[in-house]
Amino acid sequence: MENKKTFYITTPIYYPSDNLHIGHAYTTVAADTFARFKRLTGYDVWFLTGTDEHGQKIERAAKARSQTPLEFVSQIVEGIRHLWERLAISNDDFIRTTEERHKRVVSDIFERLHSQGDIYKASYEGWYCTPCETFWTESRLEGGNCPDCGRSVELLKEESYFFKISKYADRLLKHIEENPKFIQPVSRRNEMISFIKSGMEDLCVSRTTFDWGIKVPFDSKHVVYVWVDALTNYISALGYGSADDKLYQKFWPADIHLVGKDIVRFHTIIWPIILMAAGIPLPRQVVGHGWLLLDSGKMSKSKGNVIDPHTLIDKYGVDAVRYYLLKEIGFGSDGLYSEDALINRINKELANDLGNLVSRTLGMADKYFKGEISSPGPAEGPDDELISLAGDTPAAVEEMIEKRDLSSALGAIWKLVSRANKYVDETSPWVLAKNPESRERLNTVMYNLTEAVRFITILTSPFMPNMAPRVWPLLGIEGRADLQGWDTLTWGKLPSGTVVKRGEALFPRIETEDKKA
Repeated sequence: MENKKTFYITTPIYYPSDNLHIGHAYTTVAADTFARFKRLTGYDVWFLTGTDEHGQKIERAAKARSQTPLEFVSQIVEGIRHLWERLAISNDDFIRTTEERHKRVVSDIFERLHSQGDIYKASYEGWYCTPCETFWTESRLEGGNCPDCGRSVELLKEESYFFKISKYADRLLKHIEENPKFIQPVSRRNEMISFIKSGMEDLCVSRTTFDWGIKVPFDSKHVVYVWVDALTNYISALGYGSADDKLYQKFWPADIHLVGKDIVRFHTIIWPIILMAAGIPLPRQVVGHGWLLLDSGKMSKSKGNVIDPHTLIDKYGVDAVRYYLLKEIGFGSDGLYSEDALINRINKELANDLGNLVSRTLGMADKYFKGEISSPGPAEGPDDELISLAGDTPAAVEEMIEKRDLSSALGAIWKLVSRANKYVDETSPWVLAKNPESRERLNTVMYNLTEAVRFITILTSPFMPNMAPRVWPLLGIEGRADLQGWDTLTWGKLPSGTVVKRGEALFPRIETEDKKA
């Protein structure tokens, strides 16, 4: 068997203090789309997600419910797993920081950094934001509050272990400048360079004011601070440092750490410096995507202004929800969530554009040829333009994927959808059908439309994975892997004699209240 190129992608591990919202769903759906695309294009993929289960916030929440921290998080973790199943997330592993395979690696790395003098003990006084689990110096506070989330902070003084993060600042800066794609988009890269150049203080990496965490191996009064614990999941899940590290050897360094823009700093400064100090290669790229905002601002579990993904899936279906999320947030930008915008995209882009193209194509093939598609005749009129665009679209989509721009990748596919719909209007099959002498031309038109639908179904499959299994039986090619893969995107592969059939609407229009009135 040939050795495939590998691709390792991760989401952040989510904090199970409450059920996840649509913003978390976006990150995971985006990572899943990258993973599915790479599998489709022949890569050996490993896709990791999971949960970050330690910390003071969890300990307090569990106590308020008269539960142990593990009991508290386990209920929420099951809900997260269920949500990923409903969103058709194809992760290969799910790491929990409470698992022994993870705790062992955290302890080993902490001990190694301490033994080489990069971690030391001292007293610490600083402003602590519990929701963000972050210490701040007074100079970085904004209006006396946390500069990340805007909430209040408390002054804490305790004995802690510190990591000499400042020791590696110049080396990290050099790496960022020599590897311009390491942090994407460019706006995030510039922010991180500015942050490093403004001066970095050594990092507090242990706490003594709570117990729910991984104990410092040589000092049981201390627990390992959340970011050293959480970030290590990306290698602990691969079996780093264990007797069976074949996944680590195969897939590390990660190709993409996909994270929200609010945690880019932890993934592009703290995590790379931990790896540098431990002598471990750095990830190839960290992508910090924008937020899905409400009119009232950023969604937040603590603010209670969140949108439940389950509700949207129940109302609109998983493919429609995935499409909306991936189209709404452009690369490097924030998106504004509204249910009206979601319904508008479903009705215009999924029902009118894509769904209508599929239903018209199959309906006319059934009506005019009893579903049988025959080899096309000579190209004429708009045929070459449609065929040329179909041939160019896979490369256009791949280019946008490599730029981490999923919204524009969908835009490239929708150019083909629009061109195919225009082709229907230009060729007017219903007019050709009235003239027996136009039978060959009608056959060519139906072949081209059906082949365009095959192309579009393959191209959209990483974005909307439940659509293709519904379309293949209608196209008469169910189970035909030789007609469903990326390497089959060569025009004319649809065999003569293929029999297609009508089906239910892929994306029924959503009737809104004002339309019903």
